[in-house]
Amino acid sequence: MRTDGRRRSSNVEDRRGGGAPRRRGRALGLGGLVVVLGVLAVGAATGTDVGPILNALLGGGGSGAPSSSSGGPPAQTSAAEAQTEDRVRVVLADTEDTWTQLFRERGQTYQAPTLVLFRDQVSSACGLQSAAVGPFYCPGDRKAYLDLSFFDELARRFQAPGDFAQAYVLAHEIGHHIQTITGEADRFRALERGRGEVERNAVSVRQELQADCYAGVWAHHAHHQRQLLDEGDLEEGLTAAAAIGDDTIQRRARGRAVPESFTHGTSEQRVRWFRAGFASGRIESCDTLAQGG
Repeated sequence: MRTDGRRRSSNVEDRRGGGAPRRRGRALGLGGLVVVLGVLAVGAATGTDVGPILNALLGGGGSGAPSSSSGGPPAQTSAAEAQTEDRVRVVLADTEDTWTQLFRERGQTYQAPTLVLFRDQVSSACGLQSAAVGPFYCPGDRKAYLDLSFFDELARRFQAPGDFAQAYVLAHEIGHHIQTITGEADRFRALERGRGEVERNAVSVRQELQADCYAGVWAHHAHHQRQLLDEGDLEEGLTAAAAIGDDTIQRRARGRAVPESFTHGTSEQRVRWFRAGFASGRIESCDTLAQGG
């Protein structure tokens, strides 16, 4: 990606140093599926009750060691981590520019989210979250949360390296923010209400695929209007989308896929919806409920 001379976002809260617990809610994350499915696989194989483990990972207890607040001491970072943070700020700024423009075209004002950088665990309006859950968005405080070490895991464990693979991850979480401020998230919650687990999972898949499509919409404008992408960047994003499909992760964790338990979509679906957003650059192309598939 071409980051030289680009604007860096100031909507970043660095908590890589301490913080205070906050109220609970529901977090929307890209990487949490990886750990959750692994824990479920172990439970199924051993007959162990993994409920307490999942509760702790997903912040259900709403307590634990405090995370860092923006008022804490400056974070100690390596040169590599500082470089990654700088690139993340560029991507965040570009999402702000893209969505500000698209909202303005609709006669609306875009309210940009804050990105919280943390290490190991963090308190949010969605409870205490472990870094093992991966990047996530919390609609309760309208903030995206990221432990930069997730990108090392993405490259090493899922063979999805590259700066644009990282950009896709962040753009997906911003996609959840778009859902929140446009009311799409309420639409999905209404569809989940009163349904069984399998049906709720199916709705969750549609919501996650829409966030993938919104990431593609951002990438379209970043590329065609501001030439942010280098040759090969799009492929990096598609590789990342495919690497974290439910079917791919489940086969890696337990040797087979269980479609009724999918919550984020298959590798093929995630790639297809990211491509749909990238091809059109239009929010309207991302109605995953109406279009299906």
